[in-house]
Amino acid sequence: MSQMPKLLITGASGFTGQHACNHFVNAGFAVTAVSRKSFGNGQVETELCDLTNKENVGKLIKKVKPDYLLHLAGQNHVGKSWIDPVSSLEANSMSTLYLIEALRQENSACKVVIVGSALQFDPQNISTLTHPYSLSKTLQVLIAQSWGVLYNMNVVIAKPSNLIGPGISNGVCSIFAKKIVDMEENKAEKVLEVSNLQAKRDFVDVRDAVNAYEILLTQGKSGEIYDIASGQSRSLADIIIQFKSFTNVEFKTKTSSNSTTEDHTEINVYDIKKLGWQPIISFDTSILDILNFYRKNK
Repeated sequence: MSQMPKLLITGASGFTGQHACNHFVNAGFAVTAVSRKSFGNGQVETELCDLTNKENVGKLIKKVKPDYLLHLAGQNHVGKSWIDPVSSLEANSMSTLYLIEALRQENSACKVVIVGSALQFDPQNISTLTHPYSLSKTLQVLIAQSWGVLYNMNVVIAKPSNLIGPGISNGVCSIFAKKIVDMEENKAEKVLEVSNLQAKRDFVDVRDAVNAYEILLTQGKSGEIYDIASGQSRSLADIIIQFKSFTNVEFKTKTSSNSTTEDHTEINVYDIKKLGWQPIISFDTSILDILNFYRKNK
């Protein structure tokens, strides 16, 4: 019988999930990867499960009996949350409730890391709520923290900024990279459309984020929320300059907004750094890796 700690990773077929599976196998965990659809990864056990189905979630937890849970699954598209807010609440809030309640009944000692979002809002100030996605992720965190308090469960919250890196992603850097690769192959007009060049975001490589998740699984303090970010905000104009340095294509930038500035929130990474985490993958490395991924995977 394997003595390796059993880790259940939800959302395993997604952008972060695939990186997480590879990382934790190499870190010595016995990984069970959960997804709603089949995907290939010969290194891990795979389970198909609709996490919005309470009964199926209960069966999953009984079968796997994990020592650790990394909950990555969910609906992470703001636009979709406007179109179908109930589905977003089911995918982000209720799936979390089903998982931690099933764990409470099967193995309440399981260490849980719930991956929230930098787009959560302050529930004490409802006027700061901007979209249903934010509501769903805020409720997700409140549910998880509440089960920690009510049932003394070991639940930690990770709150990453914008994740970038190689792999299929709907993030802005991947969108830019796909368009530039199409330009390199003369499959697209040499124009990059941007809503607001001055919009600023904090970007952290997904591989650094997954490393932070391991630290939180082993060292994170129950009930705490840990911001995971590079600590440096970059404008979309800065990102485009970086992309231009890695391609021979000369392209123009077209903006659809007259805004010159945009509010952005600085993220405090003090707590996660106290546990020994540091981002090690530079921004330019991330950008080049994204470009090369789409060049190889057209």
